[in-house]
Amino acid sequence: MDCPSTASASAVAPLLDDFSLEMTGKDIVRLEEARDLIPAGTRINITFLGNEDPGTRLAAARAVRRFGFTPVPHISARRLRSRPELEELLAALRSDGTADHVFVIGGDPTTPHGPYHDALALIRSGLLQEYGVRHVGISGYPEGHPTIADPVLWSAIEDKTADLARYGLSGGIITQFGFDAAPVLAWIEAVRARGVAVPIRVGVPGPAGIGRLMTYAARFGVGTSASIVKKYGFSITNLMGTAGPDRFVHALADGYDGRRHGVLKLHFYTFGGLKPTARWAADFRTREGN
Repeated sequence: MDCPSTASASAVAPLLDDFSLEMTGKDIVRLEEARDLIPAGTRINITFLGNEDPGTRLAAARAVRRFGFTPVPHISARRLRSRPELEELLAALRSDGTADHVFVIGGDPTTPHGPYHDALALIRSGLLQEYGVRHVGISGYPEGHPTIADPVLWSAIEDKTADLARYGLSGGIITQFGFDAAPVLAWIEAVRARGVAVPIRVGVPGPAGIGRLMTYAARFGVGTSASIVKKYGFSITNLMGTAGPDRFVHALADGYDGRRHGVLKLHFYTFGGLKPTARWAADFRTREGN
């Protein structure tokens, strides 16, 4: 593996400090196994999967809080069937003390199940702050979205961040994961050029089997050309191997300039591997002297 440059080593610390993780509602046992490796207060996003019921998601949010971390439940706009269903979810989160931070997303269904056709509709419902939400995360797509045109994506970021400020809510962007730091950094500069100053968490794939990573990349429309795959550290001839984000994080740190990119942190997509990801982060910080 390539050794990090001096610039990379010195710039990694602010990126890795206060990183966040992602889990599903069914990952409570995995979270408990990894808890000693995760810094107290770490933000842990809880995905909104169609095959998990609200009780599963709520239990996961409670577990995150119980273990000393900050739960960030996802709310999928197009999966909600009605305004009362959204209110019921928000009321339950508030009752559990897990409503401070949420992440709003349009979701997978092409046709909305109810009145909310995208994340902006959730923000404009006025219900988030009414039920105690203080911070709202939104999505960013440095390499574009397979079914949404770029002008629509840009308008969405501008409108969502503007409306969050209008409603008195703090906001932040979490990007889709990628394997090449260059387009991510270029996209972040474009975000800042549009006057969007909220913190950005760069999506990073946690260490996992190469075949598994490639499968997720294909599912989410992430670029995986041969040159990118080689740069990230994949071995095309050995899809049974594993890959970690060392090279990606070093490249991101090398190109990071706070004056141009603003506040950046890392958000790890764990793909069910909470403990390997937490261990990688702890080991990486030790190797970097952080």
